Amino acid sequence: MKHLLLTTTALVLAAASVSADTLKLGLATAQTGGLAPYDAPVVEGIRIAVDELNAAGGINGNIMIELVERDVRSDAAQTAIAVQELADAGVEAIVLPCDADPGLAAAGIVADAMIPAISTCASSPTLPMIGGDYVFANFPGDNVQATVSASWAAEQGHKTGYILYSPDSQYTSMPLYFADVMKSLGGEMVGEATYNIGQPDFSAIATQIAALETQPDVIMTSAYEPDFPSFIKALRAAGVTSQVIGSDGIDSPTTFGLGEAAEGVVFTTAGHATAGSPLEAFNALYEKTTGSASETVFNAVGYDLVKVLEAAVQAAGSTDPQALRDAIANLENVQGATSMITYKGTDGMPVREVSLIRVKDGARELVGQPAPQADLIPAPRMQ
Repeated sequence: MKHLLLTTTALVLAAASVSADTLKLGLATAQTGGLAPYDAPVVEGIRIAVDELNAAGGINGNIMIELVERDVRSDAAQTAIAVQELADAGVEAIVLPCDADPGLAAAGIVADAMIPAISTCASSPTLPMIGGDYVFANFPGDNVQATVSASWAAEQGHKTGYILYSPDSQYTSMPLYFADVMKSLGGEMVGEATYNIGQPDFSAIATQIAALETQPDVIMTSAYEPDFPSFIKALRAAGVTSQVIGSDGIDSPTTFGLGEAAEGVVFTTAGHATAGSPLEAFNALYEKTTGSASETVFNAVGYDLVKVLEAAVQAAGSTDPQALRDAIANLENVQGATSMITYKGTDGMPVREVSLIRVKDGARELVGQPAPQADLIPAPRMQ
């Protein structure tokens, strides 16, 4: 009887040990509202990576990933509430929405709870700077993307520029970085305009640009849906033929369905599926898993986020939140679906590849994947 009791006790302890081998990952993402077109595909990629790992027995073959989800409804206040709920639920890492502003609303909570948090696809370099040691980004920074696009514009011989930006969010002020880099390369800005996110009509701005004495060689904006489609249609309707440069926010099926209005638009994003690339392999996995082709790089960006967490757990040898935070901060050359990813030596913004894509005949055409010149990258702008 005593032997049986000891055996039973050992089994209970073993079961407890097995159940403890879990990474509890909280998702505070926008499944509804204005950020949903970005967070929803990222979460698809997260699920694919989690299912793949769990089917193989988990991270290192023994640490399963459990998802605990909250819809933040694209709202900063709701993000803070959701993150507090996840912290109270005992998650060991948190995924934040695809925008710096709601991410920053939760920064104090993750710092107090000492839980590492990674945004799905926020690209403002101020996010980890303001957010503190527990907040990380998972996307090329706005200042890095702007350096790549402005450098390309200069290489094409574009000497005059115009920017359209919104002060409503960190992300939509990316063109200010573009202007800084273009001027440092000898270019001249011939004008700028601001807009409100969700603005229904861009015809006045388009008319203003068309009336400029010196037509800009290039117009740069980080407007996204529904603003970018409205702007580019109004711009072309006004007869402006300047090269338009956008950013990752227009890496969506909507852009490629705009027809002639979007033809020739160039934008920066996190990756491109070249032959034999990890992204090509991910896209094949996505299609096999979902039954349809991936229409945006944000699916792969979600997969990347889980690969970062996997690498952090392996490096830490633990799922302890503090150990994970320290491990993420020191990761080097993690192979994601879109590119190699490094955090070591940064302030929480990853070092990763930027791709330049052109809209051609309603499809993606790779322009290049250039590394930005380090001394051209502007310092983060504090709003």
